[in-house]
Amino acid sequence: MLELSGVSHVYPNGTRALDDVTLSIPKGMFGLLGPNGAGKSTLMRTIAGLQAPTAGSIRFGDIDVLAEPDRLRRTLGYLPQDFGVYPRISAQAMLDHMAVLKGIGDAKERRGVVEHLLNQTNLWSVRGKAIAGFSGGMRQRFGIAQALIGDPELIIVDEPTAGLDPEERNRFLNLLAGIGENVVVILSTHIVEDVADLCPRMAVLAAGRVQLEGAPRELIRSTAGRVWQRTIPHTQLPDMQAAHEVISHRFFAGEIVVHVLADERPEGFDPVVGGLEDVYFATLAETRRAAPAQAA
Repeated sequence: MLELSGVSHVYPNGTRALDDVTLSIPKGMFGLLGPNGAGKSTLMRTIAGLQAPTAGSIRFGDIDVLAEPDRLRRTLGYLPQDFGVYPRISAQAMLDHMAVLKGIGDAKERRGVVEHLLNQTNLWSVRGKAIAGFSGGMRQRFGIAQALIGDPELIIVDEPTAGLDPEERNRFLNLLAGIGENVVVILSTHIVEDVADLCPRMAVLAAGRVQLEGAPRELIRSTAGRVWQRTIPHTQLPDMQAAHEVISHRFFAGEIVVHVLADERPEGFDPVVGGLEDVYFATLAETRRAAPAQAA
């Protein structure tokens, strides 16, 4: 179990990236969903022991993360948002090098670990290829391979599917799902589908605060009978936003499909079965409405 209590972080320029974040994260896949700039990467770096928070505490099992970051790193696998490698080195050679850094000194043991990881991430056939020639999805699978060195009990992946094509995204998510049964895996992303597909529990982080937490299915049920849909010309969107609580809109066939949140059916709207995207957008809309009041 990963326990965060009152974690806050204020940068020297005064930016409050995290504001009293409290979470209990059990074994399995946990989705941390939020827009860009929400504080997700700051939180991931803080959990990984790469930076100390301004306030709060973090424990992983019996490890005090802030007091014992080196101890945490021995059981941590981390795939940051910007994952850099030596591009001219082959995948096999790079994993071997990283295994040495992880403390696997025995050459035979290290060879077995590297071969297992290359097979697990479906990179065995390109093991001798320079990482510079990898596709985006292959690079992300290599990133997971290096994160799995040493059988970590806590795995953090930050925006892992951003920029991947649908086939590579599915392959990567299937890989994560197979890993996340017996360890704590935190999937930090702004892509709603990634969380909906994989995570039995999740939280929404916005403006540095946890705005919502729970099981996706339960959160979706909370909007049952309150999400309504209408298709309008794009010129009517400003009026619609002024008259209703618009939680999302998207272009379709030259018009705009609008979703609104209301306890009773608005005139001209049809009921729609809400999804996690509606929950997410409704939460962000509420956060934006609350921001001016808090500033005042």
